[in-house]
Amino acid sequence: MSLTRRAFLVNTTYTGAGLLVAGAAKPAMLWADAPAPSLAPYLTGMRMAATPATAYRAYRSKVVSNPEVTTWVQVDLGRSFPIEAVHLFPASERMFPGRDQYYAGEGFPLRFRIEASDDASFAIPMTIADFTHSDFPDPKDNITQYSQHGVSGRYVRLTATRLRAVSVRPDDGVPMGGDLKDSPDFTLTLAKMAVLSGGKDVAVGCKVAADPEHGNAEHAGQITRPPREDGEGIHYDRPHAVTNPSTWKAAKYQAVAPRSGVTLDGGLFQTAMENNIEYLLTSYSTDDLLRQFYERAGKIRNFKPVGSQIFWEEDLAGSNAGRFLMGAANTIRWIDHPELRRRVNVVVDGIEECRQPNGYIMAYPENAIFYSERAAYTRAWLTHGLLEAAYAGNEKALPMLRGYYDWFNQQSFLPEMLRGVIQGGQGMVANTRMGTSPLGKPEDAHVIQRYYREDAWLRGLAKREKEQVWQYPYDRPHCYLLTDFEAYLDMYLITGDPLYYDAVLGAWELYRAHWQQAGGSISIIEFEENPPDSNSLTNKLGELCGSSFWVFLSQRFQLLHPDDERFATQIEKSIYNVGMANQDGAKGFRYHTIMQGKKEKATHENTCCEGQGTRLLGSLPEHIFSIAPDGLYIHLYEAATIRWQQDGQPMELAVKTHFPYDSAVRCTVKTGNPTEANFRIRVPSWAAGEMKVSVNGKPAGAGEPGTYLSLKRKWSTGDIIEFTLPTTIRVKRYTGADQLPGKSRYSVEYGPILLAAVGSSQVGLSVDEGHGAEHLANHMEKIENSPLHFAVRGNADQKFIPYWQVSEEEFTCYPVISSFA
Repeated sequence: MSLTRRAFLVNTTYTGAGLLVAGAAKPAMLWADAPAPSLAPYLTGMRMAATPATAYRAYRSKVVSNPEVTTWVQVDLGRSFPIEAVHLFPASERMFPGRDQYYAGEGFPLRFRIEASDDASFAIPMTIADFTHSDFPDPKDNITQYSQHGVSGRYVRLTATRLRAVSVRPDDGVPMGGDLKDSPDFTLTLAKMAVLSGGKDVAVGCKVAADPEHGNAEHAGQITRPPREDGEGIHYDRPHAVTNPSTWKAAKYQAVAPRSGVTLDGGLFQTAMENNIEYLLTSYSTDDLLRQFYERAGKIRNFKPVGSQIFWEEDLAGSNAGRFLMGAANTIRWIDHPELRRRVNVVVDGIEECRQPNGYIMAYPENAIFYSERAAYTRAWLTHGLLEAAYAGNEKALPMLRGYYDWFNQQSFLPEMLRGVIQGGQGMVANTRMGTSPLGKPEDAHVIQRYYREDAWLRGLAKREKEQVWQYPYDRPHCYLLTDFEAYLDMYLITGDPLYYDAVLGAWELYRAHWQQAGGSISIIEFEENPPDSNSLTNKLGELCGSSFWVFLSQRFQLLHPDDERFATQIEKSIYNVGMANQDGAKGFRYHTIMQGKKEKATHENTCCEGQGTRLLGSLPEHIFSIAPDGLYIHLYEAATIRWQQDGQPMELAVKTHFPYDSAVRCTVKTGNPTEANFRIRVPSWAAGEMKVSVNGKPAGAGEPGTYLSLKRKWSTGDIIEFTLPTTIRVKRYTGADQLPGKSRYSVEYGPILLAAVGSSQVGLSVDEGHGAEHLANHMEKIENSPLHFAVRGNADQKFIPYWQVSEEEFTCYPVISSFA
């Protein structure tokens, strides 16, 4: 009897328990009515979500140069089962060179058969499927299903008889590793195999064997790994998770960050902001920023991008405008700069000019949202930028953004926005920032509940499970997961659901404890292995954008819990030791926070780290203070003045300090009438001891490190608050992965400032015999007329300077320290 091979669509999906339930996607059909010698018809199932994390990576046989090789993998079910079907899950974890897209279906066998048997040698096999006589079409990311009535067995074997090239792009035939003359590699690659019996995958956790010649027994266990708890498929739609807004119990910030009313009066923050302004004015013209919008609207044709433009500007069309608006609009909230404001308004006007009647405003066409990282990264950047423009006073930006999200929130592509695009979770924060804006709607949060919320992941984070960070089950683990946490904490603010809060606090504590270098840079990045506490010094970690996200996430917690000093500490060191350290004057921004060797050259283009760097530095004044219903919090020590209304009474507090060069702080009050207010003064956790505070020359209290000292009284114009920050040298041993045999390395900090030993990346320092490395503080001597520069007694030609000041010189933030012999 002649059988016909067909593709059928099934409406099933994998749950965390390995069961099949209704409600999967509608994947595109691979083929239909094609003659084949198969012994069983088969089905295509749902589309497979990417698996870049180590714990979920695909099985790969040994690489060979000849496709005509036979290799197999075999699952031992432990006992004989009636077999209803076998599902094969294609690999989807490697990237196309030069393309920000996954190569799904990599290494899926060209010809193969699936058999069952009750003996391990397969002396008497039962055929489930046989595709050994003609090439099997590339399944791409579709999970395929194979069944044959009446089959049972203890062992299930997949035998590949012709391998598919893993180094050739399936769409155009161009080798991924080079030109057409390159010899491609071949391997059997498979993410997972499921054996269904009684509606359940009975293969989960079972032993797997591989052929001894070409197989890879060490990694064969990946074939039967447990399914990911939030599902294996790309399609993600949970209508039952949507809740009625009438049931929401919105959480309230206990303090608010000022959006205006803070002026800088000299100091490091002002210098950083002035350099940022020059960078913004010299990097791109407004025509450059609007080019992709005009291309989409047909106003510009046949533009040919070159170099970095191809990815950073064209692939991520519209992100350049977002970058500029994030930096410039944040800046003009604090500094009146007419030219910067003019350019902000020109960009917003240009976007409005290209807006479609349905409210669509993105720079890429509607049908191109799945290309590269447009659906998440680019959409979030433009959303951030337009929101900052609105908060800076542009009246068009927010209504225009509202119209776009009224369009977006109804689109049919939403079930694939989380896992069907690169780094889909980055897009959540765009919805939640819109939802928490003055024009937010419940639908903004409903989109997150229905299409983005991953409950198993949230529960794991709430339990402080480390693997939930560095083994995120979908897409590649990255510092950009911090934007997911920003969004989930916004969802807590909107709905009051405690799971969001518990999960994000768990994530925050995990990052702080296990993925942070000395000085605060976030040491997890895509395409690198980032086990807990590894904090590599040789890999390029510490993206500037990751620390920017860290600041804005920590700020949300700070506003929820303004008396918890931990959050101010994280914001402070991220600004000094990453934000300012990666700014190269007005030239641009460095991408990575390098801990030893030489810093990278700054870039002056539309990179992710430039965008988030200019955004962070443009927002600096809002991190110095926060305003509470009964008064003010002073979090950071910069020369600045804040003006605000306290119970309807205008008040002003001017902070005079040269910190971190000098530890003295003097605050002067100004108010029209005597006004009662509670001023809470931060006593940093890095303080060497108790900090005494005076008001008008008289003792007013003392605070312990890691607390806020409350000064509640009726304040009058001319009242003066004074104190000295107890700043000292701190030395901490490096415990990360890059250990030196027989030697120990240490970081050195002065207050919140990370210090770098300059002159060499292999600095070795000695302290007095019989003392530990912490004794280095007694060897460090201030260099006259060079604030925060230290010579080291007994170590000629060695000195420390603030890491943010390191430019071209060789250095290390982790010198070797030992005792004199």
